[in-house]
Amino acid sequence: MKRLFPLYIVLVSLLFGCKPNSTIKPQSLIKVSFSNDANSTSLDGRLLLMLSNNDEKEPRFQINDGLNTQLIYGLNVEGLKPSETITFDNDVFGYPYPSLAEVPPGEYNVQALLHVYETFNLETGHTVKLPMDNGEGQQWNKSPGNLYSQPFKIKVTDKGITDIHVVMNQVIPPIEEPEDTDWVKHIKVKSEKLSKFWGRDIYLGAHVLLPKGFDDHPEAKYPLMVFHGHFPSDFGGFRTVPPDTNLEPEYSERFDLDGYNIMQQQEAYDFYKRWNEPDFPRMLIVEIQHPTPYYDDSYAVNSANQGPYGDAITYELIPEIERQFRGIGEGWSRFLYGGSTGGWEALAVQVNYPEEYNGCFAACPDPIDFRAYCLTNIYEDDNAYYYDSRHKKLEVPAHRDYLGNIQSTLRSGNHLELVLGDKSRSGQQWDIWEATYSPQGNDGYPVRIWDKMTGDIDHKIAEYWKENYDLRYILERDWDKLGPNLRGKINIYCGDMDNYYLNNAVYLMEEFLEGTTNPHYDGEVLYGDRAEHCWNGDPNQPNAISRLRYNSMYVPKIMKRIAESAPKGADLTSWRYK
Repeated sequence: MKRLFPLYIVLVSLLFGCKPNSTIKPQSLIKVSFSNDANSTSLDGRLLLMLSNNDEKEPRFQINDGLNTQLIYGLNVEGLKPSETITFDNDVFGYPYPSLAEVPPGEYNVQALLHVYETFNLETGHTVKLPMDNGEGQQWNKSPGNLYSQPFKIKVTDKGITDIHVVMNQVIPPIEEPEDTDWVKHIKVKSEKLSKFWGRDIYLGAHVLLPKGFDDHPEAKYPLMVFHGHFPSDFGGFRTVPPDTNLEPEYSERFDLDGYNIMQQQEAYDFYKRWNEPDFPRMLIVEIQHPTPYYDDSYAVNSANQGPYGDAITYELIPEIERQFRGIGEGWSRFLYGGSTGGWEALAVQVNYPEEYNGCFAACPDPIDFRAYCLTNIYEDDNAYYYDSRHKKLEVPAHRDYLGNIQSTLRSGNHLELVLGDKSRSGQQWDIWEATYSPQGNDGYPVRIWDKMTGDIDHKIAEYWKENYDLRYILERDWDKLGPNLRGKINIYCGDMDNYYLNNAVYLMEEFLEGTTNPHYDGEVLYGDRAEHCWNGDPNQPNAISRLRYNSMYVPKIMKRIAESAPKGADLTSWRYK
């Protein structure tokens, strides 16, 4: 019998069609280096390799968390020298295929990019390597100084990828600073607070829209509207000339509208005309720049990993804006507004600095109650990526349309971030929440709220988040102290079909606010029926239009608030000229 056993195995294998080594995946190897033409020094950073079978754009502009994403793989490099070769093989983690061995056969454009890291010696005593913002708002695929290669075609076969060498010989050029105009001024302020934390000079910026008659009324001092949001390259939504008649209409997939670019220009021009109307209040509107090495903005609060951005903005940047442009400079004359990231920031700044501002208008805010951290309860759920089930593995969604169709999940989005950068360095959404809300780890980087690969939640870190950044919890915990200074100042707006499920946290916040006494919060929480991200409180216009009217839609509410709350003797006249 022992002699016949090998023959038996062969016969069974033939019977069932088995082939030797059928489960062995093809080995793929792609070598990447950079040339002396691109840089002559050794570099640290995140090396990214991309594959795309779509010829419309370079692969670096086709990586996202949606259904149309292309492929990306990433690893860290330290002290990488010109012409030194780094190999991407099957073991390098990627997205959406975890391994190069899983890439389907076909023809692809291949491209490599090095997201360059710099060394920071923090005030805390830690040394960390992070990407410095270079004027682009922390966008890895277009950050000046990053190296990249020109795309070229390769073929993936059922035997894998071999004999491919990608050379990065291009450098993303610097970005030109916007120029001042008669209406819009640009300033940068060195923050002593942030420079001390980061161990190098850190600047905050602002784009300031001046009121009509600013130069003709030197006696006037003005209220201030602070627009919070993602990194603005210039003041948005303001245009002194009609839409360009030669502009080629572009289709907006998000809003299913043809010629949306023309609509944007028209709305910007319409705002310019409203800004000049005799009865429009004269005020300053500012869009602030506060990118960090972790994201395109700091979330405007003090944090262990990013430093005292809240204090720097409120006590350094805002007073300097008011000094240069004749702001009134008192809490009753300052207002906060914004959507999404900006919605969370507007509310968080109002809560953290209740006497320094006189009202916030928070549209579609990022999670303001971590029991609804999108679709995860970080205090009770054990895993962020999968619903709790003994026998069924169902992923938690991350993005939907207004009918509930799913485009991505928490797991896939977080795995993309893990490819773009470990240690919360991806520059993307889940990582910036972590960089803002988490304590600093022993290595100087943010402590994970959950295991980035598996989704298992660290409830000890969740408690830290709760005590420091869960806005609903903080308001409920401290209402006896905060309430008197926040009465009439909290206004929240959200679509009930927000793409990121942000309305769930707003429901929980509303439940608390409506139950407040001594005092009652005396603000408003409104919802848009079937409205997606970023509904901001206009029941008469679709998202596509109302999102372009942030700079004017809250002005009537602000004027009402000033009339009701300005202290006796406040300047209510110098800025009310025609």
